Amino acid sequence: MITRAESAYLGALRAFQEPMLDLLHRRYAPLVVSLLSLVFTPERPTVPVAEAHTEIGDALDQLRAQGYELNADGTRAIPLGSARELCRQWADVGWLKRQIVEGDVEVYQLSAHAVGALEVAGRAGGARARVSESRVRTLLEAVERLAQDADPDVLVRMARLDGQIKRLQAELTRIQRTGEVDEVDEEELLEEAENVLHLVRELPADFARVAESIRAMQRDVVTALRQDERPSGDVLREYLERGEQVMTATPEGRAFAGALRLIGDPERIDELSLQLDTVLRHRFTGRLPGQQRAELRDIGRRIEQGVAEVIKAQRQASHVITTQVRNHDPLRDRQVDELLREVMIGFQTWMPTTRRSQYVDPLRRLPVADVAHLRQSTSDLSPPQPPVPLSAWDDGADTDLEDGAREWGGPHYAELREHLVSFAADGAAPDGGADLASAFSAAPERIRRPVDLLGLLEIAHQDGMTETDQVSLVEAVRPDGSRRRFAFGGVTVQTKEETNE
Repeated sequence: MITRAESAYLGALRAFQEPMLDLLHRRYAPLVVSLLSLVFTPERPTVPVAEAHTEIGDALDQLRAQGYELNADGTRAIPLGSARELCRQWADVGWLKRQIVEGDVEVYQLSAHAVGALEVAGRAGGARARVSESRVRTLLEAVERLAQDADPDVLVRMARLDGQIKRLQAELTRIQRTGEVDEVDEEELLEEAENVLHLVRELPADFARVAESIRAMQRDVVTALRQDERPSGDVLREYLERGEQVMTATPEGRAFAGALRLIGDPERIDELSLQLDTVLRHRFTGRLPGQQRAELRDIGRRIEQGVAEVIKAQRQASHVITTQVRNHDPLRDRQVDELLREVMIGFQTWMPTTRRSQYVDPLRRLPVADVAHLRQSTSDLSPPQPPVPLSAWDDGADTDLEDGAREWGGPHYAELREHLVSFAADGAAPDGGADLASAFSAAPERIRRPVDLLGLLEIAHQDGMTETDQVSLVEAVRPDGSRRRFAFGGVTVQTKEETNE
């Protein structure tokens, strides 16, 4: 059974294994914190790799020139090595993140642990946090709001709202009667401002944790796709859904989505800017240090930057997952993994037997494939003899057809046209044209099949037909003697012989 002391000690060990506390516990922590805070600012969250190496190298040279290389006890305060080597070490322990942005530019970005460590160091080196009325009131209001959200009792909620309305109405009545607003003491305003700044300093680390959670989920998705352990259809369907709903796939993402509903409204951001302007115009802000006034002024912009960072990570994760799904080739991915594994094994075998700066012979040409045997002859691709000639076929001959089989075929165009011309010549229509329904009804039963009606409509369309508002009804006769009625819009046709006349 684990004792309380052992449980507390194990929890502390896990906490100090996190990169944030590990950074602050390192031997060169003051140097790391100072350089990272110098290069990475709220206005500059990402820095190109080459620029970061140059700036950190210049800062190291300046510190060494001023005599800060050794501590008072003789220990080294600035480690040996170049800025490139230091940045590589910081990236290996999880303080810096390397990524490729638009334009194929490689940049450094602070990890969530590094952001949290810088915030802790900044608070420790700045004004000392105090137990103030503003902070206690914030805590009490948070607990009250939590209780309200957790209590489903309708009567209790109604009574609480009624009490709030009465208090607000009493305050409004007093102001209307006296025309005065109670002024708040400047000390209390200073406490409230410090409480606001304390809350704001927590936001960058929170936003960074959400963005890193999204990137971690992206890596998990891509890894699962590359492993190809399940059917492709299941993998594609599941991970496409996760790609579309990346903000709801992690606890941090869901929390950020809820916060975004509060701060994502442009009107709310504008209202926040107006409120901050009101605060900064008050005389009590003159007692605040210049850095704190700048932090108050930049609250809205820092919130917008944090939201933009998370949305950018979400968009990039969706793009990477979609690209992986589209270009997913299990065989090629497996070959790449095997090749990288062979390279790592080769490095592990080669590194212990080499010295620093040892020369490596370059590979000047690719190895030649060792082929045991090649075929020296190929088979003749041409056929041994020509195909048998096709037998002649007379399309007009019907000697092989069974009796009555042709009656079930297509329309009799020639007989239909002859009948239509004859019907129009007899003056069946007063305007010189032929009514299609009347012509079809007057035709012999042999050419009054349903398919012949379609053929007659096709002939009328070719010769030029006129549609009427009437509905025509005709009765067609099938070859087996069955009858069927059809209705269609009235059509009058002028035959070619009548048009030529």
